[in-house]
Amino acid sequence: MVMSKKILTGVLVACLAIAGFFALNRNEKASAPAENIKTVENFDKLKYSTSQPGSIWWVVNKTRPLPEGYISPDLIVPNVKLQFEPTDSYMQFSKQAEPELVEMFNAAKKDNVELIFGSGYRSYDLQKQLYDDYVAKDGQAEADRYSARPGTSEHQTGLSFDAFGENVECNLEICYADTPEGKWIKDNSYKYGFIIRYPSGKESVTGYQYEPWHLRYVGKELAVELQKTGQTMEEFFGLN
Repeated sequence: MVMSKKILTGVLVACLAIAGFFALNRNEKASAPAENIKTVENFDKLKYSTSQPGSIWWVVNKTRPLPEGYISPDLIVPNVKLQFEPTDSYMQFSKQAEPELVEMFNAAKKDNVELIFGSGYRSYDLQKQLYDDYVAKDGQAEADRYSARPGTSEHQTGLSFDAFGENVECNLEICYADTPEGKWIKDNSYKYGFIIRYPSGKESVTGYQYEPWHLRYVGKELAVELQKTGQTMEEFFGLN
């Protein structure tokens, strides 16, 4: 009986130790990815409207045009390095997004990268002029791959701009992605609330070819989520 009790006690202790080991491992394994899952699950996709003009999550594309005659009500000339004269209409940007724009330009400069504000707000009339010129040059089918038809351009929202660099040959060209400015933007713009709106490999979703220079302000919260998921605004919100 004495031997049996010792054996029984030993078995119970061993069982408890094994159970505790597996319980600890389960807790450690569960806690590791929990934070990442929680971040995604708790993201409030209704925090801002995707259809309200002026909303930082307003989705404008080929099938989601702007209201007729829309003009952003809060346009200002941003306090960053400009490609053209501040009196030019396309040197304007949304006031609500300007603080993060300045923050991003300053951060790039600290990393020895000089970003240039190339083209921001475009009126309906200016977009029509540009689009018509592209159609005359390349034909409508090709122009539709890289230029928005008037009334469907994100530039008209005042929340988008084209980032330029010192290498003028790559401004508004795919090779911009390989410049110091393009590489910095790809790795860092989301930290300041900006996304590359027309990423590589997403033409079938966005309707536009890869534009590594075209940045859209969506706020830091959403920019981080899109960076993590690798999705476009259309994919993330389930929109056409």
